[in-house]
Amino acid sequence: MVDKILFWFGVDYTHYCLSHALQKKIDCEMYAIVDITERPKTFFENQKLVDFNKIWFFHDQIKKQQEKPDFEYLAKFEKKYKLNLWKLIQNERIFLYFNFHKFSKNEMMKILEQECRFFEHILDTVKPDFFFSKMPAFHHLELFYEMCKNSGVNVQIIDFAVLGQSCMITQEHEKLDIINDPKGLERKNRNFDQLQQYLKSSDLKINVDKAIMKAGKTNQQLIQAAKEYLLHSDSENTKTHYTYYGRAKSKVLFHGMMYRIRTKIRESFMNNNLKRTLALPEKFVFFPLHTEIDRTLLITAPFYINQTEAIKIIAKSLPINFKLVVKEHPIQVTRGWRSSSEYKEIMEIPNVILVHPDFSNEELYKNCSLLVTIAGTSGFEATFYGKPAITFVDLNYSILPSVSTVKNLHELPDLINESLTKKVEASSLDHFITLLEKNISKFNYADFLQKLKREFFYGGNLVDVEIPEAKMKLFLEKNHSVLSELADEHITKIKWFKNH
Repeated sequence: MVDKILFWFGVDYTHYCLSHALQKKIDCEMYAIVDITERPKTFFENQKLVDFNKIWFFHDQIKKQQEKPDFEYLAKFEKKYKLNLWKLIQNERIFLYFNFHKFSKNEMMKILEQECRFFEHILDTVKPDFFFSKMPAFHHLELFYEMCKNSGVNVQIIDFAVLGQSCMITQEHEKLDIINDPKGLERKNRNFDQLQQYLKSSDLKINVDKAIMKAGKTNQQLIQAAKEYLLHSDSENTKTHYTYYGRAKSKVLFHGMMYRIRTKIRESFMNNNLKRTLALPEKFVFFPLHTEIDRTLLITAPFYINQTEAIKIIAKSLPINFKLVVKEHPIQVTRGWRSSSEYKEIMEIPNVILVHPDFSNEELYKNCSLLVTIAGTSGFEATFYGKPAITFVDLNYSILPSVSTVKNLHELPDLINESLTKKVEASSLDHFITLLEKNISKFNYADFLQKLKREFFYGGNLVDVEIPEAKMKLFLEKNHSVLSELADEHITKIKWFKNH
């Protein structure tokens, strides 16, 4: 029997492009859940480039309903698929950080119930062997991903890797699938000076964010997107897509204007109050803030989304002769920075120093005694400078002996004291890097996303656009080589899963 592959197509279209490459290489049945807005829907309804057995449009399945949610069904569903539904629904960014529509409790639960029933129908109907998707950023994709994983469906999720602008194709959040035997790996025996040079010369994950910022959105693209939005964008989304509820064009334009003003005000506060350089304390722990709103906190670390509270807990747990240096994430500019009141609250903690996002990471890594992160790659980067790290959740680099994971917040003071005595071994880091290099994809995910944004979405300024099939066909032809390699990597994983 041929394999059944179920795809999730989101607005970046990476997996649609992957499906086109895969159909030329393997005999399989292909199905897709399409999670897009109204205007590109016509493309997926009529396209002839990929032969699907069936596709479903996610937002067609979710209707506005007034009746009460069926908690009895949800309780049975939760038990059947081994899920925690409250955790998913309460951490959904659309519900949590509303700008245009405040969802009632009943609305949220009816949306969740319809999603559960739809996804259960998909699994019962298709009975897929494999599920291919990007790493979930919203609760509904996370829900389906967990359902597949807990139902025995082999999942292949594309996510950014900690090494370069490459990516991981993995079954688990933040975990590495080791399909190449680590035994007998060539030892390069690099010391810390060589490892730091590797960090600086390679396009590590630390530079992916910089690449994304540099790619940016030009004023020309912004003007083109605004014109397209005003003249052609379909307001039907506000009726059919719960993620678009309340997004009247006048509200969106006003929100955009206020967002820019608010960002400038917050930036001015930072420039006037946060230091770009200063004499660092002799003994300090470094805590880099995460970008908000982001899946790293909402999904990977769902119980630690309040970073100000996390900072207070860490600060209370330090030895009396230590300070906590906190740095804002440079990419937070894409979220309009944080409110001045949040910065002030952090600055008022007695043993905390808040520094400017332009402050040198390298200087902080070199001089800190320990790095603490909720779920960031900074803990990995710190090891290049011989510094131990504490994370609040398990991550792919948690296997390093110098990295500890918080299991109980009451034990954090003891864990900090223990970690301060740890010595980072260059040989352990060198071995882990070699292991990563052997098991991650060479697909430049960040670069491919930028290509998609430039080609179809006005640099990422507008996703509700029409997609001409001829334009998509030309894009696939231009990127045939890289997509063919990505397809080969997925096929390798398919074969590996079948044998394990």
